[in-house]
Amino acid sequence: MISSLPFAPLMAVFAVAAGVVIVCSLRATGLADVIADRTRLGEAIIGGTLLGAATSLSGTVVSVTAASQGDASFAISNAIGGIAAQTLFLAFGDLLYRRGNLEHAVAEPANLFQCVVLIGMLSLPLAAMTGPEVAIAGLHPVSVVLFLVYATSVRISAQMRETPMWKPTQTSQTRHDEPEDGAERHRSAAGPLMIFAALVCLMGAGGYAISQVGAELIQRYQLGSSLVGALITAVVTSLPELVTTLAAIRRGALQLAVGGIIGGNTFDVLFLVLSDIAYRDGSIYHAMQPDDVFWIAVGLLMTSVLLGGLILRQKDGPGGIGIESVLLFAIYIGAVVIQVFAQG
Repeated sequence: MISSLPFAPLMAVFAVAAGVVIVCSLRATGLADVIADRTRLGEAIIGGTLLGAATSLSGTVVSVTAASQGDASFAISNAIGGIAAQTLFLAFGDLLYRRGNLEHAVAEPANLFQCVVLIGMLSLPLAAMTGPEVAIAGLHPVSVVLFLVYATSVRISAQMRETPMWKPTQTSQTRHDEPEDGAERHRSAAGPLMIFAALVCLMGAGGYAISQVGAELIQRYQLGSSLVGALITAVVTSLPELVTTLAAIRRGALQLAVGGIIGGNTFDVLFLVLSDIAYRDGSIYHAMQPDDVFWIAVGLLMTSVLLGGLILRQKDGPGGIGIESVLLFAIYIGAVVIQVFAQG
């Protein structure tokens, strides 16, 4: 059905699907803040797990669908391109937050730990690609390792919140994660969780529609899979992270905003695990193209810069934002220019 649509209706489907994903994610942000208070897990943990996974679902559907159709590059670049775009969104959040440097305000050990985990997880696909081509029932062992690393990191992050081994220096700009209403702690989280689940289903449906339009653009206009994946579908399916980040910052839920991006990025690496399962022509890591590796390198670089900013905690920077935000803008724009000219 998608393949028979003219260009204008095809783009209309794309726009409607993107709109559904964005609207649902905006509502999900408010619910995640309530759930964080009622479950007492905190904004950083809920943002990094529940909200991060939910807003990443549409991207997951795109990558898995592409892999099942045999387009490994589309699946990989959509996953990794989303990580780069979402990290950039924190720089936009820093622009919005005018009380100081966003990375200074969110002094939370769990965020630092998740950045370290993300760097490690992004390194594993590179190791798999350059190592022997091993697949058990079509699944590379690194996919199992990625899942175990993610699951373990979630558990450790929760422990770090409950019994932190160190605490950052508190300043006038530090934002504490405290419930806005103490009564929230005594109310059930079941209702918000059910609504949250319904929104997740809608975001998944939107992601499927976006994947079909992306695949059609690749086939109809002979576009590179990496170009479409990293710069079109990845950016569109990452828009929920931009919306939720800016909405959370406006609500004052800074830990939720930053934790949602970093946690969403670690969850995005799991796209590769699911894509490896869906890809039936062997290990998906050995089907990587140079452009896909390029975006993994960009993701590693941007995460390293973000981690440096979270540790440095600069109070004042150029234009009222931290130097790490300036570098994130420069790295991403440079990567896009290189990708576009390489395709040309």
